Amino acid sequence: MSKIAVIQFPGSNCIKETIAALHYVGAEADVIRWNCDSEIFHSYAAYILPGGFSYQDRVRAGAISAKLPIMSELIKANEDGKAILGICNGCQILAESGLVPDYTDEQALDMALAPNTAKGSMMGFVCDWVHVSVESPEKSLFTTCFSTDDIIPIPINHGEGRFVFSILPNGNHAKMRYITSKGDAAHTFPENPNGSTDAIAGLSNKKGNVFAMMPHPERAYLSQQVPRSLNTPWKENSVFGPWYPLFKSLKEHIEG
Repeated sequence: MSKIAVIQFPGSNCIKETIAALHYVGAEADVIRWNCDSEIFHSYAAYILPGGFSYQDRVRAGAISAKLPIMSELIKANEDGKAILGICNGCQILAESGLVPDYTDEQALDMALAPNTAKGSMMGFVCDWVHVSVESPEKSLFTTCFSTDDIIPIPINHGEGRFVFSILPNGNHAKMRYITSKGDAAHTFPENPNGSTDAIAGLSNKKGNVFAMMPHPERAYLSQQVPRSLNTPWKENSVFGPWYPLFKSLKEHIEG
């Protein structure tokens, strides 16, 4: 079965938008719950962990969800090479589980998402549009449709989005970085909206089948979702938004 599962955790709130993006590209997708049966879970070809505030972000964002039994099933799915995408809170859950960046084979916790900061001060919750680029896009099935020269607008919506690492990711991973609207490196707020190390906004695992990203691609798969104030060519090209290719590539990947 070439269907995609969008996993609903207690507090997930971006499920409908994610399902809508998948349906728009012609993919078959269902919502499954965090406590679904193992047989049902493994009947799907790919998985998306959507945005939201699972367990109200208690302890820290994603920490509780990452300890649920369903994560053992997700680890098995990763071992089978299935596609797994974590968006915002889903990104935080993947980081807490050790599925990304997987420097070793021990599923160690080598990356975390810390509270947003700017110039050493806490920033709190940030909801805005930013620009990103993708480095080594060929290293993840989710980013092969992008060029390293692309300046891609995308919305963010988080309070704990600052990537911190035990070891900085190397060339074995596809990386998404915050940049300016002109394509320059984003060192400070607001272009780097959370103080993320090395301006990282998203990261793959070594195999490229898992990708964790803090910005929200499901809110930018249509051109009409992109604000005119951004003055970006993505607004004028077609009805397709800048993140339509991500969902399209996922669909094509699972269909072979």
